[in-house]
Amino acid sequence: MTNPLLTDWTTPFALPPFDAIEDAHFAPAMEAALEEGRAAIRAIADNTEPPTFANTIEALELADAMLDRVAGVFYNLAGSDSNEARQALQREFAPKLSAYSSEITNNAALFARIDDLWQRRESLGLGDEQMRVLYLTHRSFTRSGAALDGEARDRLTEVKSRLSVLGTEFTQNLLADERDWFMPLSEEDLEGLPGFVVAAAREAGREKGQDGPVVTLSRSLIVPFLQFSARRDLRETAYRAWAARGMNGGTTDNRGITAEVLTLREERARLLGYDSFAAYKLETEMAGTPKAVRDLLMAVWEPAKAQAEADAAILTEMLHADGINGALEPWDWRYYSEKRRGAEHDLNEAELKPYFQLDAMIEAAFDCANRLFGLEFAPLDVALYHPDARAWEVTRNGKHLAVFIGDYFARGSKRSGAWCSTMRSQKKLGGDVRPIVVNVCNFAKGDPCLLSYDDARTLFHEFGHALHQMLSDVTYGSISGTSVARDFVELPSQLYEHWLEVPEVLGTHARHAETGEPMPRALLDRLLAAQTYDMGFQTVEYVASALVDLDFHDGAAPADPMAAQAATLARIGMPNAIGMRHATPHFAHVFAGDGYSSGYYSYMWSEVMDADAFAAFEEAGGPFDADTAAKLERFILSAGGSQEADALYTAFRGRMPGVEALLKGRGLDTAA
Repeated sequence: MTNPLLTDWTTPFALPPFDAIEDAHFAPAMEAALEEGRAAIRAIADNTEPPTFANTIEALELADAMLDRVAGVFYNLAGSDSNEARQALQREFAPKLSAYSSEITNNAALFARIDDLWQRRESLGLGDEQMRVLYLTHRSFTRSGAALDGEARDRLTEVKSRLSVLGTEFTQNLLADERDWFMPLSEEDLEGLPGFVVAAAREAGREKGQDGPVVTLSRSLIVPFLQFSARRDLRETAYRAWAARGMNGGTTDNRGITAEVLTLREERARLLGYDSFAAYKLETEMAGTPKAVRDLLMAVWEPAKAQAEADAAILTEMLHADGINGALEPWDWRYYSEKRRGAEHDLNEAELKPYFQLDAMIEAAFDCANRLFGLEFAPLDVALYHPDARAWEVTRNGKHLAVFIGDYFARGSKRSGAWCSTMRSQKKLGGDVRPIVVNVCNFAKGDPCLLSYDDARTLFHEFGHALHQMLSDVTYGSISGTSVARDFVELPSQLYEHWLEVPEVLGTHARHAETGEPMPRALLDRLLAAQTYDMGFQTVEYVASALVDLDFHDGAAPADPMAAQAATLARIGMPNAIGMRHATPHFAHVFAGDGYSSGYYSYMWSEVMDADAFAAFEEAGGPFDADTAAKLERFILSAGGSQEADALYTAFRGRMPGVEALLKGRGLDTAA
């Protein structure tokens, strides 16, 4: 039987032939890809010719072509449409891929060639991009332990392998908890809920095979339920289940995993000569040091906490006015905050939501990309991996740039959250390779699908990441698209959110689902005026998570992460009525892999820049200023990791920004 993962793809734009790919194809394809990669690495390492940039670095860039293709398909499916077979394959692949990676970095002959080139770099006549790739390759090998030998090298290999297994287990445990819990609702329980919440609950019930509506742990359903349900007992049940993901005991409990992960990360850092994992991880980021991260977070924490405490006092008065004695609890905040927003800003989610249809918001994101960068989006009729997914060809001036896939609806087989990934990244080495970019969200399904304003921001956010991939214009895949410092990668995504706030964008695309009428100007004005409403709450729940992440990794690993989390929250004075945005047992950013470990602060670090970057458009005459858009594409969106992040931003803006723009943007510059 021919394995479609190992053949040339004759599909439109060389898309994966999803209608021919079966789960049984992945294991043999992965084995074949690993063998092909090993053969390519051996050929580089054993080459008797003196090392050159072409026969060593460029050859290394091309060595994993088959592996990139197979993994690109598999891991996109494993995250967005998992099943038992794919989960078993994830567990099987994790140690194999870790071992393969260690084989490469532990290959002394290979590293000797790379090191030789690095030592002779000034005499090689390299261009700027080539010099950058050589630097990053040498740094990556060094930070992966290539300079170690003997027991230290062997132990580091074991540590990395175990961490890869634990990350997979963490992810699958969290998915199981999110998939398996739901709370049935009687017809009486629906009283007072807006129609869009009821519709989402009924759709969730159908997806769960129930006869009636249910609340699940999907953020797009549980958050509006917490906003609108007058039943405090049901809100408490739902919130406690949401907060308890990953710590329910039994086989899906993640608390033991987090403790082992933190211990192994510390050991990994010390084997490489660093005082802590945070020092190791942050060395390559814009922040540079744990102190720089802490200084930023604490500069925001104090005004955010002051604002949140002032808001809590008002919400507590509302709670008591309802005849409920005692303290404001986390399952009360969203309910009373929604009531307060309605009273103070004449806004409520039920009135707003019909104006935010999913299809209209997709069109809004496309329209902004067209006005800024000249991109065109044409629907594609192609086989995809799930009926909910859809695809577009992205062109500019008639030239093909990318395929964009959108997968927007929540389902039990999809991990929570929202993300952007690629099944193929842009590069020019070995031919002009154009990307396949995927945006995944978890919106509640409906007919039509109506989004909250926060949902719409999420859609724009992920599309900002997609633009970073689609507009990438570099030679080498290792620096393509979002291959940048972690605390820079969120700049394009968070910056793109600003276009959702542009009145003319909402005036054009925010149309009522039933009448087709545009959002009334008075409602639009009230919406935009309330952009910083409840920002104390939102900032506190985020910064608390970022500080816990930093504390976990800045020093000795805690034996009991839950006790360490509690200690951090007590030290900073976490308000009792606000929970962390991501508590430790379901903190996938930090424990599903190394991506955001010591790095959850990155969103806020990037926010310092995104507020300042959007100001560049405003200073130049408007949000669609052509010259500013061209600079943004040239110096940031197309540049990938071809330079250091601060150099790229300075080239765009002329300077680095301060924290003031962030505080102003969040309405915290006047917080008591």
